[in-house]
Amino acid sequence: MSQDVQRELSRLRWRSRRGMRELDRLLERYLDRAWRQAPESEHVVFLRLLEVEDDKLWHWFMEHEAPADAELADLVARIRALPP
Repeated sequence: MSQDVQRELSRLRWRSRRGMRELDRLLERYLDRAWRQAPESEHVVFLRLLEVEDDKLWHWFMEHEAPADAELADLVARIRALPP
């Protein structure tokens, strides 16, 4: 893995820290298992996901609500489907 990729992952890990252990684990799991293989378009969607408020993310990941944005909804489903 190149230093640029490592730096980007470190930056994303920091931005993914939400203060809710469950959200932290979900987002870190995505970074560990799927981010490197994901297309650039998905990276952009992930950055948008990081801008969402914690309570809204929690509702999305717990399936109490669904994102109105189809790209965000697809990414949330993809992250939820990753094995623990």
